[in-house]
Amino acid sequence: MFRFANIDMLWLLLLVPLLAGVYIYLTRRKRRQLRALGDEELVSRLMPDASHTRPAVKFVLVLVALTLLILASARPQAGEKTETVKRQGIEVMIALDISNSMLAEDIAPNRLDRAKQMLSKMIDKMTDDKVGLVVFAGEAYTQLPITCDYVSAKMFLSSITPSLIPTQGTAIGAAIRTSVRSFGSEQSEAGRAIILLTDAENHEDDAVAAAKQAAEKGIQVFVVGVGKTDGAPIPIPGTGTFHKDRQGQVVVSRLNEAMANEIAQAGNGIYVRCDNTNTALRALQKELDKIATSEIETQLFTDYQEQYQSFLLGALLLLLIDFFLLSRQNRTLSRMDLFNERKAATQH
Repeated sequence: MFRFANIDMLWLLLLVPLLAGVYIYLTRRKRRQLRALGDEELVSRLMPDASHTRPAVKFVLVLVALTLLILASARPQAGEKTETVKRQGIEVMIALDISNSMLAEDIAPNRLDRAKQMLSKMIDKMTDDKVGLVVFAGEAYTQLPITCDYVSAKMFLSSITPSLIPTQGTAIGAAIRTSVRSFGSEQSEAGRAIILLTDAENHEDDAVAAAKQAAEKGIQVFVVGVGKTDGAPIPIPGTGTFHKDRQGQVVVSRLNEAMANEIAQAGNGIYVRCDNTNTALRALQKELDKIATSEIETQLFTDYQEQYQSFLLGALLLLLIDFFLLSRQNRTLSRMDLFNERKAATQH
């Protein structure tokens, strides 16, 4: 089992393509400036020690070294063995709505991101419970089977976007049924709950009946309404515009609290509304604490060994190579023609 102990550090990897793009842009601009000076062959003769390949090689070395340093800072670890652990806890399946309407910004930063923030805090408070993750829009899928590995749960949670499910809609009933199946066929004495986070808009199936069936199996359904009843337009990412209907009118997505309440009542749970405070999280945690706990057996990886050393050594080696590799041609080493520069010049 491989994991990152400081998984948030991996966000720094976004710097890698950004720096690569800046370098490519500056390199092309420099070439245009050299062409503006006159004939390329003549300019090259005026700068006999200038290297065309070494700067690119040095940049690649530094960029790869930076990548390795970021990976090392995320503390990669490998589990050496597994052991069966018995805990006192409950089993919770999270069903998260990832339809386009969850991108509405009536709560900051938007409905989906706020729901993910709330869930991340909830997982942080878990100690002996099992948690799984279902995502849904027009269809529902199990994103993470039920587990005690909270690091993996947060990793899967952070990677969720509406693009995971191309079929749009809000199939709440399918999400509840998928969550029930995700608990597994084995009977468990542990309390079970489904936490449904949605704006409850445009439901496409009988969500109330699905919640009632879950309750009949001893599984409580808690509903977290995400958004506001006043609603907000749905932005189209990267365009600065909003979704429109067939008549060209901007679509306004509104939280359907009546439907959310009805689902929660049928599922023998409660309804809470998520806003920019922690009120919903506290109310939900209070209800989860009431669920009877039982002894849960799970397989956990233990004896995790730090693996960052190899990443650091690789980065150090690349930086040493970069340090000794000059940006300009060295007259002593140029006879070796390591980068085939003379051959390339002859061909030109």
